[in-house]
Amino acid sequence: MNDIILDVFMLGGGGLLLYFGAEWLVAGAAGLARSVGVSGLVIGLTVVAYGTSTPEIIVGMQAAFAGHSDIALANVLGSNIANLGLILGLAALLRPARIDATLFRRELPLLVASALVVPLLLLDGQIQQWEGIALLTVAVLYTAWMVYRSRRAIGNAVIAAVVADLADTANSAGAPSPQHGRARLAGIAIVGLAVLIVGGQLLVEGAVGAAHKLGMSERLVGLTIVAVGTSLPELVTSLIATRRGHTDIAVGNVIGSNIFNVLLCLGGASMVGRVGAPIQTVALDVGAMIAFTLMATVMMRSGRTVTRLEGLILVLGYAAFLTLLVALG
Repeated sequence: MNDIILDVFMLGGGGLLLYFGAEWLVAGAAGLARSVGVSGLVIGLTVVAYGTSTPEIIVGMQAAFAGHSDIALANVLGSNIANLGLILGLAALLRPARIDATLFRRELPLLVASALVVPLLLLDGQIQQWEGIALLTVAVLYTAWMVYRSRRAIGNAVIAAVVADLADTANSAGAPSPQHGRARLAGIAIVGLAVLIVGGQLLVEGAVGAAHKLGMSERLVGLTIVAVGTSLPELVTSLIATRRGHTDIAVGNVIGSNIFNVLLCLGGASMVGRVGAPIQTVALDVGAMIAFTLMATVMMRSGRTVTRLEGLILVLGYAAFLTLLVALG
């Protein structure tokens, strides 16, 4: 009994450390970037986009390195499902989510492509290292293309909104004010990264321990508890942006996170260990990720707004997915 309590404590503590670590890392890195003259646009498209996916990257790489390939893969699939079903759904329930025209034309096709490539990567049951290198290369090229294409497409008002929401999420995580010297800002980022690594290790160890003691599969724990834990930064960032009226930023955060989860998390994890599973054993998970991706894409295309009713459908769909997972074990 004491062992399972310790595992639950490690799970909860690891999830909190992932959230705090991600926000501190992003706050420090963004403040440091601003201090050396990097534009708000580049910060929003790189530091923030990569930073909110850092928990998934850390957990995925640690799980793969430790030989827990089920958790490494399930974390990405579960996080992408949670981002669309839970986070986008809750954001739309809070306030109907507008879809930026640039996002509509540029990111949605890549979102769908990133979801559809996953079953292709798993045809042989494993993501090979060369495939991981290809994913990481696409991530770098995609980032460079985003920055290049967005210099004239995004106005100063949107940049200011991104920076404001970044400051709010950092403050909610207890990060010191970015109005400090570069050395302190660098220190905040380094501490955030260290907290992330510790949190990721705790989350993986707690998840593995809890799965074994409760008779659950590592895949099930990865799809549910680990996935939601690593999605905390996206959840908080999106809800704060929505509360401030910046629903387009909330939507962009979710879409960008899903794209980077596939490109960076699966790519990075395949560099340090085995990532994959027989396609037939993860057919439900992959199918659900693709289904939520296509459903959200259709909602975004219809009037370029995700309504409260559609948000409710997404949340109920996510609840149904979790119920089915638990029922099937």
